[in-house]
Amino acid sequence: MPSDPELEIINQRKLHEIQNRQEAKKGGSPVTLSDKEFDKFIANPNPTVVDFWAEWCAPCRVMHPVIERLAIKYAGKVAFGKVNVDESEVAASKYGIFSIPTFMIFKSGQIIDKVVGAVGEQGLEKVFVKHL
Repeated sequence: MPSDPELEIINQRKLHEIQNRQEAKKGGSPVTLSDKEFDKFIANPNPTVVDFWAEWCAPCRVMHPVIERLAIKYAGKVAFGKVNVDESEVAASKYGIFSIPTFMIFKSGQIIDKVVGAVGEQGLEKVFVKHL
């Protein structure tokens, strides 16, 4: 029986989301966030770094491995999430994201800091470490 290509894309996306959540529970991997999950994720009492990005954004792609490394380094101390601004427009709009990458640092649901641009690993780390 031929499969529906659109259904297959949806199934792959859901499988990816489940795998991301399982990895995040272990620590050391950023969580892919949708508008639906965003508020619950940032309610964390520990610092939470959210990367607002898009697939077409070259500086965002440069920062992707940086986020991965920092998520491993600070597993259990800092939560890392990623929001694709093309797919999660509500969260991006709510926080006035006009330039990407933008990294917002939250604690208990409140913005405590923000970094705009591809600042590198040390630049980003310096901003959220002071909130530990």
